[in-house]
Amino acid sequence: MTGIKDVAKRAGLSVATVSRALSGKGNVSPTSRERARTAADELGFVLSYHASSLASGRTQNVGLVVPSVHRWFFSAVIEGASAALLEAGYDLTLYNIGEDPAHRCSVFNDFLLRKRVDAVIAVSLELNADELRQLHAMRRPIVGIGGPLPGASTIRIDDAAIAVQATQHLLGLGHTRIAHITGAEAYDQDFRLPGTRRGGFEKAMNDAGCTVRPEWIVSADFTVEGAYAAARSLLGGTPERPTAVFAASDEMAIGTILAARDFGLRIPEDLSVLGIDGHDLGKVLGLTTIDQDAKGQGALAVKTLLGAINNGLVLEPADTEHPTRLVMRRSTAVPRSDSTRPTS
Repeated sequence: MTGIKDVAKRAGLSVATVSRALSGKGNVSPTSRERARTAADELGFVLSYHASSLASGRTQNVGLVVPSVHRWFFSAVIEGASAALLEAGYDLTLYNIGEDPAHRCSVFNDFLLRKRVDAVIAVSLELNADELRQLHAMRRPIVGIGGPLPGASTIRIDDAAIAVQATQHLLGLGHTRIAHITGAEAYDQDFRLPGTRRGGFEKAMNDAGCTVRPEWIVSADFTVEGAYAAARSLLGGTPERPTAVFAASDEMAIGTILAARDFGLRIPEDLSVLGIDGHDLGKVLGLTTIDQDAKGQGALAVKTLLGAINNGLVLEPADTEHPTRLVMRRSTAVPRSDSTRPTS
């Protein structure tokens, strides 16, 4: 059976150089890489990744842990990370912990500790002390997306600042009667994202001298369906309706637009709507949004991890703020002066 030594002899290279050339890892000149691949093709040799991993101690695999795969943000992060890993020749193992505490316990106390991954990406998960201790004991690079993780490198956005920016956009158009659709209490567990974005909304309103009306702050579950029900209650439940709605996610903004249409309200003539995310459907629906580049966050996490893996370095803790941008589309405009409660 042809082995890597046969390939090295034919190519006139060392075994180590051939191994690096065929695996795509390490510094190899283009000429040597081509010689190694040509010799391997001529001899019908295929590098065994299992044998390579035993020799190097690497699995060519990164574990990605998410709370759910159903919400757009998580699936977009996965897409960005997966594409970056594929380009680098790495596999992805996805751990979807869901809402069952037992699943979360199994992932952090069993699956990840088997060391079948070279690194870990934790998305929107505020890890407790035991979980962090277990991960650090693996001596694998860790990157968190969504909030600070003690002792780990983190990629996040400034949720308070972008909520202020979103609200200020509506205020700048002349809106003062602004409602906010926030996440339900259950979604405040990890990094308190709904509360942080609500705090940014309230700060911008207070700074502008505008009243924050409690009945105009409603909760949903970050889905189109949940926000649709919440927005129907909001838009039909008071004698005076808001002229604008700031939703804490694009999916909830989309649900608000659908609810507004049920009442015959035109977007943006009768109601301005703004969200946060950069959802793929936003462009189709003309939704004004704060684009947080979820795919880019996933890709950056992979780049950060692979940089540490390939250089044999320990990943130093760092807090990286990922850039966001306001994307203005047709769902926001100056308010009408005759906005009243819908009739149906």
